Amino acid sequence: QAAAVILGRYYYDQGGNSKWLATLVQTAAFPILYIPLFLLPASQEVSSSSRYPSFVTLALVYLVLGAILAGDNMLYSVGLLYLSASTYSLICASQLAFNAVFSYFINSQKFTALILNSVVILSLSAALIAVNEGSEGPSKVSKWKYILGFISTVGASAIYSLLLSLMQLSFQKVLKRQSFGVVLDMQIYTSFVATCICIVGLFASGEWRTLSGEMQGFGKGKVSYVMVIVWTAVSWQVCSVGVVGLIYVVSSLFSNVISTSSLAITPVVSVIVFHDKVNGVKVIAMLMAIWGFASYIYQNYLDDYRSRKSRYDGETRNDP
Repeated sequence: QAAAVILGRYYYDQGGNSKWLATLVQTAAFPILYIPLFLLPASQEVSSSSRYPSFVTLALVYLVLGAILAGDNMLYSVGLLYLSASTYSLICASQLAFNAVFSYFINSQKFTALILNSVVILSLSAALIAVNEGSEGPSKVSKWKYILGFISTVGASAIYSLLLSLMQLSFQKVLKRQSFGVVLDMQIYTSFVATCICIVGLFASGEWRTLSGEMQGFGKGKVSYVMVIVWTAVSWQVCSVGVVGLIYVVSSLFSNVISTSSLAITPVVSVIVFHDKVNGVKVIAMLMAIWGFASYIYQNYLDDYRSRKSRYDGETRNDP
């Protein structure tokens, strides 16, 4: 995830300006997922006794989730265009707060004091970035573009969190298969829908006409342009499989927590690669975000400990 964000920011910094292309690369590399899908052992596939959802039901699930994914990726692209990579990453931490709310209502995720603390701290961290007058976007973008970038990133974080909760609901209520193949199916078909929408947007907006000139004028040359596009796309697919896989294995909230861990990586790399400014407010926001992340991790540790202790006690009572 950190690599994808850094490469996305690098694309803009070197002269790239197509929001639709930046959105398209977030899902366009989905065909590479057919490789692990075909290599999955047959023993992991769903048993014949399990009821498989109808084609219409599956198509509807993938269409809805794919459309949401396309819109969400566009908002993220706009945010990254007008914000520095470090600021963008810190604001993205708010997605954990949104996810906690959606998980409570959609996935029946229980709230504890530590999770509530995590939600509040991460929300305050994003708010600090928003009101920080010293925050600047790349190349000193205008104040209104900075605000647009901030709103777009917060909106994308909220929609992303909703998407994760809806994916978890789909796994539990619709797909119901005990196979990691279902994770790859989810990623492949939602990405396919999102990619089709982005291709239509790319041509409908007329941005496709500028891509040739964009490649010619790319700061580091044509080869670098192609490499940035390709590896950004691959990075997003690797990240997405991890995100969707954790939703399937654990929960959408846990997946979002692990995803948020890139928060500690991206701002540091951004300072090294792009020489982003790190003022006092941004440092405090980063520390608060790490604190909020640690609170949720500790809560997950406590839940896991109690679960294992409960199983152990039950086995002890049943042991003659």
